[in-house]
Amino acid sequence: MSSSDDPRDPSLESKVTFPRTWTVENVDSLSSSGMFLSGLIMVTKNRFLAWPNLIFAVSSVINQHPLRTKEGSSPPWSSLMLAVSAIIASYMPMTIITHTPVVQ
Repeated sequence: MSSSDDPRDPSLESKVTFPRTWTVENVDSLSSSGMFLSGLIMVTKNRFLAWPNLIFAVSSVINQHPLRTKEGSSPPWSSLMLAVSAIIASYMPMTIITHTPVVQ
């Protein structure tokens, strides 16, 4: 039996390296609270929550760290697009629904 077949052979040892995508868990609270607010805005059509949500989304885009993101996490651009669509969804009824005056 040769020494290269022995799993305990010290020459077969290699240094443990983690994948580059493994990072310290960094929870971006602004991005997750912005996603929650976007859903809340679209359900309640509350226009006043849309603007702070847009600020949260812009802040999460500005403060993104690509090296700290985990695999499978949503990028900050998705929260920004969701915030913009929440603003559009909250102001859309004001432009579409018109009140026609009743003529008597």
